[in-house]
Amino acid sequence: MAERSVTVASSVGLHARPATLFTQAAAATGVAVTIAKDGGEAVNAASILAVLGLGVSHGETVTLQADGDGADTALDSLVDLLSQDLDADEPAT
Repeated sequence: MAERSVTVASSVGLHARPATLFTQAAAATGVAVTIAKDGGEAVNAASILAVLGLGVSHGETVTLQADGDGADTALDSLVDLLSQDLDADEPAT
């Protein structure tokens, strides 16, 4: 199982727009991905309700896990996404 930790850069954390962008990206990977706050229970990263329920704030570290073909690539792209301020007008590409 592949695993990555990343500090959430969005100024509002994983709420509203950033959470939507993240969950859409997680679903688009085609890989089952989970996300968890440090010491917390992992939830489906493609579920907007589950991700919002984590209550992740700016600067908090989350752990992403995925298993199967393409897991490393999927996690790398999601780490890159969470490393940006997704609440900015134009996220960096």
